[in-house]
Amino acid sequence: MTKLKMGIIGVGGIAQDRHIPSYQSLDNRVELIAVQDVNEERAQQVADKFNIPKSFNRYQDLFKEVDAVTICTPNKFHAEIAIAALEAGVHVLCEKPMAMSTRECHYMIEAANRYDSVLSIGYHFRHMQEAQVAKKAMINQEIGEPLVARVQAMRRRKVPGWGVFTNKDLQGGGSLIDFGCHLLDLALWLLDDPKPVEVIGRTYDRLSKTPGQVNDWGAFDHESFNVDDHVTSYITFENGLSMQFECSWAANIKEDETKLTISGVDGGLSVYPFELYQTKYGELWDSTVKMRNEMDDPGVAQAANFVDACLGHADLIVEPEQALKVTKLIEAIYESSEKGTSIKL
Repeated sequence: MTKLKMGIIGVGGIAQDRHIPSYQSLDNRVELIAVQDVNEERAQQVADKFNIPKSFNRYQDLFKEVDAVTICTPNKFHAEIAIAALEAGVHVLCEKPMAMSTRECHYMIEAANRYDSVLSIGYHFRHMQEAQVAKKAMINQEIGEPLVARVQAMRRRKVPGWGVFTNKDLQGGGSLIDFGCHLLDLALWLLDDPKPVEVIGRTYDRLSKTPGQVNDWGAFDHESFNVDDHVTSYITFENGLSMQFECSWAANIKEDETKLTISGVDGGLSVYPFELYQTKYGELWDSTVKMRNEMDDPGVAQAANFVDACLGHADLIVEPEQALKVTKLIEAIYESSEKGTSIKL
């Protein structure tokens, strides 16, 4: 196989803004063959816009045309479509989160193993340059044994007013399952997938249910809003490590904040921007890094890794078993908030 034949399932914003351009930039090893959407007219429009040969309104009809698919549908349909594709012998890159439940995640992994197909999840934050440098620092024990991680994925008045982001039936949740999951996944990856033992979480939606809100990302109906717009959590792990986690679409804060810091026995680090904090020669040291390729697109890096894995040339950076752990923590945070108590894992 010289080129991987790729299909796109769901032609909304994430498909057009990230996945299609990323694959087209890798035209020496992947060929976009077809797109599919339940809106047949929209699928054809996107195919025409990006010069993609075929369009379909049934995803089953696409499988016989391609070697792999990228799933960009609402979360509710991730597992159904991924399992059908894997059973058809088609490799799958599925947008995050992996699925609506850990049970669905297990079914996806079982299908991938049974039919010997590649399955990966679109946690593209791992492909950012800062994250790659941080991972190397962790592997090389620059901060020693990690003790505490602090994660913030915070936006000021930016509830997505388009698509189905505020529809719980289709998405399963709000700011946590849409935005916070990226930083949660990245933190677990940097910490080498520690085993969580207890989770306490709280979810909030009062701000977005209040009429007359100022929102920078379009209008939404406060009366039908039924997902979280702000989430806090405290997670403890088997090895004594702990994580303070917070995410929001709509916080009343000064400005958006994306932060991930890890404090260890011998030092600490911050991912955004990457900095290293240590003690040397009797003094406090702060180290920074000058990125050589600051404009590198994590979407392209994600696409390249998936394509190369499908062609047998690389190992996956995002493995499905790791993505399942993120979904397990998301479930625990929601359950903790609903029950008003901590959840033992």
